[in-house]
Amino acid sequence: MPDGAELAASVQSADSELFALFFTGCDPEKLRTMVTDTLEFYHDKGGLVATSGAQFVAEYATNCEAKKAPDAWRSRRELVTASLHVDPVPGFGAMEAGEHLFYERKGDGPEKLVGRAGFAMVWQWAEGRWKLHRVLSYGHKPVP
Repeated sequence: MPDGAELAASVQSADSELFALFFTGCDPEKLRTMVTDTLEFYHDKGGLVATSGAQFVAEYATNCEAKKAPDAWRSRRELVTASLHVDPVPGFGAMEAGEHLFYERKGDGPEKLVGRAGFAMVWQWAEGRWKLHRVLSYGHKPVP
């Protein structure tokens, strides 16, 4: 498992890969390799979003197919890099916390900043890579 300065860089890289795939990609098989079987996702607006990796990936697969429509709403997440904080969890992985911004656009229309939120995630180091294990997504607010 990476440590020291490499820990934060590797978690940030896993974070970027996960969110790019989740918001702008459509590859359920790839997403499955990025989450644990026992993933739990808690959201201040959506409640208990997922109680397993399989459930999370299945919902993603349904939603990513819908995004293929020419006039579908598309979203993008951007990490507020200065807010990122990573700590090790000895013998398991790492904790990551920070803030992120959300952008939306309809079809190929212009993108607009629509929200900001906080997050805390626990990553497990398994099979030589980071896997998302727990998610808290909170403090969602619109951006005027």
